[in-house]
Amino acid sequence: MKVTACLNPIHTALGPYDVMLGHELFADGMSDPELSRLAHQVGYMEGLPVVQDPGILSPKAFIDEVINERFPNAYLGDTSQRICTDASMGMAFRFGETVKAYVAKDGTAAGLIGIPLAIAGWLRYLLALDDAGKPYSLAPDPLAPGIHESFAAIELGRPETFTDQLRPILSNANIFGVDLYQAGIGEKIETIFREELAGPGAVRATLKKYLDAIQ
Repeated sequence: MKVTACLNPIHTALGPYDVMLGHELFADGMSDPELSRLAHQVGYMEGLPVVQDPGILSPKAFIDEVINERFPNAYLGDTSQRICTDASMGMAFRFGETVKAYVAKDGTAAGLIGIPLAIAGWLRYLLALDDAGKPYSLAPDPLAPGIHESFAAIELGRPETFTDQLRPILSNANIFGVDLYQAGIGEKIETIFREELAGPGAVRATLKKYLDAIQ
């Protein structure tokens, strides 16, 4: 419940966006309108419907406390970069299990919005350029250096420099627990990633576009 739906996936979804949008503390991002909406989409709208109920604790009560009390608490001092540490090692649990649950239930995960935004945001974070185009240091992660190097030809403000660099990543079941193209969201993640490359401000604009479109 905690690892696959109600806490860790929200952490992993918001951490990279926090860094790109200039929020040093994770709690600061919870007051950001786009990031707050992303947290609700990943947790309530996408994770909660397929979470396994442990019976001894209500998943809804748990996520309510996480969203409303724990995450906005600045006194915890949790940094956004700390949340990004070893992110690749948790993708299969934090997003892959939910993706597989939708494939098992509906035959496809194509209806998901929050999780594709989260994965695209993590990959955009690995460019090591914030939403204003300023560089930052990546958090420690065993896969980050290799992925960052594979993005060497991608230039912010020139989406055409993005070609097929994501395919070997998004199709890798060792990272996500599932081939995301076979699950129906690989192309969506590519599209979001490309839009987030448009130039300064594109990360926030893309988040807002997709979250505004949710009915």
